[in-house]
Amino acid sequence: MTTLTIPKKITRGEELVVISRKEYEKLLFKKELDRDLEKALEEVKQGKLIGPFRSAKEALVSLKRSRPK
Repeated sequence: MTTLTIPKKITRGEELVVISRKEYEKLLFKKELDRDLEKALEEVKQGKLIGPFRSAKEALVSLKRSRPK
């Protein structure tokens, strides 16, 4: 991965780094995954779980029952 650092004196004290759009999108995706994982782990701590299920049919029935109306 090629990066380019722009010196602080050109950017008024702020050091900037230029990366490819592809790398930037990977970073954004990882940030979203980290945020979603943190939210999921918090819900587990709060006991917001259903299951385990013996079959997919059993899981679907439970999901339909717990769906907000």
